[in-house]
Amino acid sequence: MQAYFYIKALHLIFVVTWFAGLFYIPRLFIYHIEAADKASPEKEILTAQLKLMTKRLWNIITWPSAVLCTLFALTLLHLNPGLLGMPWMQVKLVFVALLWAYHIKCHLIVKELQRDEIKYTSRFMRIFNEVTTLILFAVIFLVILRSSVNWIYGVVGIFVLGILLMLGIKLYKRIRDKNPNA
Repeated sequence: MQAYFYIKALHLIFVVTWFAGLFYIPRLFIYHIEAADKASPEKEILTAQLKLMTKRLWNIITWPSAVLCTLFALTLLHLNPGLLGMPWMQVKLVFVALLWAYHIKCHLIVKELQRDEIKYTSRFMRIFNEVTTLILFAVIFLVILRSSVNWIYGVVGIFVLGILLMLGIKLYKRIRDKNPNA
């Protein structure tokens, strides 16, 4: 039984580090995209540094954290298979699948930017960056509240959070348009 709690602690540690990587990587995408609009030599200097930062964050922190988080989660489910029959866990696993899809999409963007292929705007990336926030909120509330979750309030809450995040992005854009150094 004690081993279960050690595995659970390790799972949570790697959840935190995985999310840290997923929160920061789109910021690096934004900076990389915006660096492409700079004049030489600033463009080349910034791009080289951002490529290095992205590569290190992605390969040294984010990918290992994702793999270890998942391995520890699978171990927990193996030790306590009854969790799979609980509705909150089934919904949580849907969000985990969405998180993995987001992770894979980030991986593809990392590869594109390493090849200097820019396919997205910095505004798109600011919105894309909020996907992890929505998933984090959903998973945390599911895990903490479990069966007491009122699904209507939960769904409405996620939509309200999404709307608030989009409004925050629009407000920040207006502030940056008035003051580019904000």
